[in-house]
Amino acid sequence: MEVSDLIKKLPVLRSAYGGLTKSERRIADYMAGHATEVMEKTISDIAASTGSSEITVSRFCKKLGFSGLQELKRNMAAELSVTEPEEFHDIHSDDSCRDVAAKIFNNISEGLQDTLSLLDYERIDDAAQVLVRARRIAVYGFGNSATVCRDIETRYLRLGLTIQAYSDSHMMVTSAALISSRDVVIAISHTGESKELLEAVGRAKLNGATIIVITSHGRSPLAALAHICLCGMGREVKYSSEAGASRLIHMAISDVLYTRIAMANQDAFHENMHKMRQEIIKMKE
Repeated sequence: MEVSDLIKKLPVLRSAYGGLTKSERRIADYMAGHATEVMEKTISDIAASTGSSEITVSRFCKKLGFSGLQELKRNMAAELSVTEPEEFHDIHSDDSCRDVAAKIFNNISEGLQDTLSLLDYERIDDAAQVLVRARRIAVYGFGNSATVCRDIETRYLRLGLTIQAYSDSHMMVTSAALISSRDVVIAISHTGESKELLEAVGRAKLNGATIIVITSHGRSPLAALAHICLCGMGREVKYSSEAGASRLIHMAISDVLYTRIAMANQDAFHENMHKMRQEIIKMKE
């Protein structure tokens, strides 16, 4: 099995892989290829096996968001304990429609399970509290991520929040220029590297806004701008990009966040839903 395939089995490594240096990728590749043996190894052992220094291995662990090697190993052990999928469900030119549908559905399901093991649930609740207190919320995203932004705008409006989605770069930077410390920005991006998005989010942050990021790459430039980063990724298959799959994963993360906000304000949520339904009924009369 190729190392890239092994990395796919360990979401904690995969989510950060794109932002690693060459030496850090060497450590990640080694840990993915020797996941079971790594559980018994020390920092010195891993450094010797990868031609790295102990400091580099230690920094690698911290870059992935862990206090040290032991915490990283515990996370890897938890991921390895999950039942391994039978195979990576790639699509081939001679697949039937049924095969294509089954593989796409399986990859979405496994991407959701990958994300479930990566999510920081305390940070989701932190994000929910921030959004409830916000004067207004701006949601930024381009391309596939723009569909997630519109979904967030439509659903979160039901919570009684003042929210607007932006997918045009000029409108986005205008919004960022006028934002304040009482406001929140939710930025959605698969890669976390879009220049226009980084410019708008950077401006909003300079103006004091709280930044919540939903991305597939936890070590991306966009993630670095976040006060709260929620990471989740889809599985890449032939004829379908990982970015496309991640759109559904990012929607799922936003749904968890939406539900936590609704749970914290149940009376207001039910009242808003009642008002909304009454108005819709009037339109049908």
